Amino acid sequence: MRKGAKRKRIQKDNNEDEDAAVPAQDNHKTTESTKPPTRAKPVKASKPEPEYFEDKRNLEDLWKEIFPVGTEWDQLDKVYGFNWNFSNLENAFEEGGVLHGRKVYLFGCTEPQLVPFKDDSLLIYIPAVVAVASPFPPSDKIGIKSVQREVEEIIPMKQMKMDWVPYIPLENRYPIFIFQLTFLHDFMEESQVDRLRHQIFILSCTQRRAALKHLKIDRIKKYEYCLPYFYNPFKEDELEQSTEVQIIFPSELKPIFCEFDWELDELEEFTDKLIQEDELSEDQKDAFKEFVKEKVREAKKANREAREARRKALEEMSEESRRAFEKLRFYKFYPVQTPDTPDISNVKASFINRYYGKAHEVL
Repeated sequence: MRKGAKRKRIQKDNNEDEDAAVPAQDNHKTTESTKPPTRAKPVKASKPEPEYFEDKRNLEDLWKEIFPVGTEWDQLDKVYGFNWNFSNLENAFEEGGVLHGRKVYLFGCTEPQLVPFKDDSLLIYIPAVVAVASPFPPSDKIGIKSVQREVEEIIPMKQMKMDWVPYIPLENRYPIFIFQLTFLHDFMEESQVDRLRHQIFILSCTQRRAALKHLKIDRIKKYEYCLPYFYNPFKEDELEQSTEVQIIFPSELKPIFCEFDWELDELEEFTDKLIQEDELSEDQKDAFKEFVKEKVREAKKANREAREARRKALEEMSEESRRAFEKLRFYKFYPVQTPDTPDISNVKASFINRYYGKAHEVL
């Protein structure tokens, strides 16, 4: 017998012994597994209550995007401290509203008023929005005037970092809209695209509040004295009719603030009265009278120039511009009453400012 034959035989016998032992293990496993194991029932997770968020209205932030001209910087937070509701302004652009389908220019203002709120009376800076329905911008200038300022300034808006900018409604502030407009340019006239994009213009200011600390006090105060300027050549300006001058005389005692009417007041009597009231010293009487005369001459000259400018503007105005001025309408919007805001129903006023005069309609 060869050596390898015996080893092969032993290996074969061992394999047969292992195969014989396997069925016994299988039978044992089968016996143990005859009863299937019980499974624990899965615990169903409770579904969270769905949260519902109210959709933003398309023009909901319109009034907040408009700069409140003439408002003190340190009062802006108080203006936005209330959740004012200008849904009446939003509805005005809907079908049937006074601004529907019209090109509109909007600017804001605030009116400090003492109003009742939650069993108390508070001094509130009430926001208002003035809408000018016009095919062209009402003005590109700002008037700067106050009792403290002797001279009235009419300057370009951009000097105060203000300008008319288009307002884009919320639903149109997506990249897809920009793509659509670009695509539409190939198939629509320019005027059609402009109407689609720019129907609402707002007065905006790019002056950052954080940068105010770098400005001079006089520059900061200018913002508080700003008024949106408007000139209507068909309406005689109140300055052309006025016979009053503002007097700010640097007296030795203290500065004299007063108004002098050259038609109603007699200068000698006017001056003597100031001396009697210890507002003016006797040795400054002649200087004061000359000061007043100079202011009267300046005012009369300004009135003549204003009348001449109005006459010239009317002569040079096109027929189209005449019709546009005749159709101009001013609308003044106040917030609507809500449980979270003060009752302002008794303090609404049609007056806008000294340049615009009164609104045609208050809403």
